[in-house]
Amino acid sequence: MQEIALIIFWTVAAGSSIPLGGLFASREKNFPKWLDKEFRHAMIALGGGILLGAVALVLIPEGIETLHGSHLCIPLFFLGGVVFFLIERAMGLRQREAPQLLGMLLDYIPEAMALGGLLAVGSETAPLLALLIGLQNLPEGFNTYRELARLNENKPRRTLQQMSAMVLLGPAAGVAGYLCLGQHPEVLGAIMVFASGGILYLLFQDIAPQSRLEKHWAPPLGAVIGFGIALTGYMLLG
Repeated sequence: MQEIALIIFWTVAAGSSIPLGGLFASREKNFPKWLDKEFRHAMIALGGGILLGAVALVLIPEGIETLHGSHLCIPLFFLGGVVFFLIERAMGLRQREAPQLLGMLLDYIPEAMALGGLLAVGSETAPLLALLIGLQNLPEGFNTYRELARLNENKPRRTLQQMSAMVLLGPAAGVAGYLCLGQHPEVLGAIMVFASGGILYLLFQDIAPQSRLEKHWAPPLGAVIGFGIALTGYMLLG
C-alpha cells in the first residue's frame, strides 16, 4: 500500500507540470512579441531534449536490462516507431491533428506505466524517470495550451481545467503499471523499448518540426531507423 501511495505521489507531482505549463502559457500576452516567439521555440526544444534524455538514459537502458539483453529489443523499438506513426497518421487523416497534445499523451501515459513498473521491481532509476517526466511535461504543457485554447475558442479557464484533468491519467497509468507489470518484468521491459521508438518518432515529427517537411513522414521515421541502427549495433556488439 505504501508503494502505491508513492506511485500516486510521483505521478501526480510529475503530471502537475502539465497545468503549470498551461498556466504559464496563459500569461504569454504579457510577454513582448519577440520574447513570446523565442520563448515558445525554447520550450519546444527543452521538451524535446528532456524526452531524448528519458529515452537514452532510462527507457532504453532499463528496457534492455529487464529483457536481459534480448535481441527482441530491436524489432520492439522499430515497432513502436511505426505504431505511433500509424496513430498520428490516422488522426491526421481525420483532421484532428493536435501534435503537442498527442505527443504529450503518447509519451506521458506509457512513461507513467513504466514508472509504476520500475517502482514495483525496486529499480533505482524510478525517481529519475519521475523527475524527467515532470520536467518534460512543463514545456509540453506550455505548448499544448495553445492548441487547446484554439479548440476552446480561447477560453483560458476551460482549457486549464482540461489540462488539470489530464494529471489524473498519470496515477491511473502508474498504478496499472505497478499492479500489472511488477509481476511481469519482461512485459515492462518490452513496453519501455516499444515506447522509446514511438517517443523518438514523435520527437522528430512534432516536437522538432524543423526536421520534417509538411505532410511528409520519412524524416521522423528516418530518425527512428537511425537510432535503431545504433541500437542494433549496441545490442550485437555489447
